[in-house]
Amino acid sequence: MCKNPAMSHRIVVVALDDFATLDLGIPGQVFRVAEQDGRNLYEVVTCTPGGRPVRGPAGYSLVPDHDLSVLGTADTVVVPGIHSGPPLADGTIDPELGEALRRAAAKSRMMSICTGAFVLAAAGLLDGRPATTHWRNTTVFRSLFPKVRLDQEVLFVDDGDLLTSAGVAAGIDLCLHVIRRDHGSEVANRAARRCVTPPWREGGQAQFIERPLPDPGGTTTAPTRAWMLERLAEPLALAAQARHARMSVRTYTRRFREETGLSPARWLARQRVDHARHLLETTSLPVDQVAAQAGFGTAVSLRQHLHATVGVAPLTYRHTFKN
Repeated sequence: MCKNPAMSHRIVVVALDDFATLDLGIPGQVFRVAEQDGRNLYEVVTCTPGGRPVRGPAGYSLVPDHDLSVLGTADTVVVPGIHSGPPLADGTIDPELGEALRRAAAKSRMMSICTGAFVLAAAGLLDGRPATTHWRNTTVFRSLFPKVRLDQEVLFVDDGDLLTSAGVAAGIDLCLHVIRRDHGSEVANRAARRCVTPPWREGGQAQFIERPLPDPGGTTTAPTRAWMLERLAEPLALAAQARHARMSVRTYTRRFREETGLSPARWLARQRVDHARHLLETTSLPVDQVAAQAGFGTAVSLRQHLHATVGVAPLTYRHTFKN
């Protein structure tokens, strides 16, 4: 996405009243530490309507360096979440802000974190597009913006020039995903290490929506999941998983879904895809060997799963992301 590899990519963060504190800090923290050959890859600046101070919920105000005119210099625009305001209340937006966002969207990549999606939707930028927001706000979001294809289950949605994330920490996942998309996994992984956060959580992973907790007296499936991760190249049938967990297949399947939000088969497929992606990015192994080591058996199976996950074939993925 960077227009000139020799220049820093400018991220413009739009801060609004009653901003979500962590959301506002995520772009500056995550993008700031993305480096290559000792060079910062991103410049992050913050603006507000009129360049006026905006107040957050934690007892302090933010005094920005810029007003909305700086959006004209943006390569990427990020709108963090807000806790209140017209976009959340009635789906409207200040005309000046809406016009500035629409002008920026004509030439810049647009991102939102958490309820920042309400702001983009109120500006008319999400109509007909897939998007997500914090799971607690999805009912209101759907009522205000019925034209948006909202997916409440996922951590983030990448729709090319328009990306949205779920609540709070999912914004970190989205920013790391953007770094990975722009500069590859090595740069993104280094940034993740600087932020002391996992380098990759798949965008399609379920949000941590409130669900009934597993029986506290029951055995967790975590040891079996760790055991599976060490044996991805093996068949790992459901019955074998249940035996390792010392549960019946029925109990194991139920507990697994309660703890991860996924069935064992779907969870295992995701881990295998992630491992295959790692091998494609970091090795020169032939595709059939990558498929075998990731547990897919054949290159055809790997191709099908990878295409379903990221929309490209293995060799295309390697060409795009290999370090």
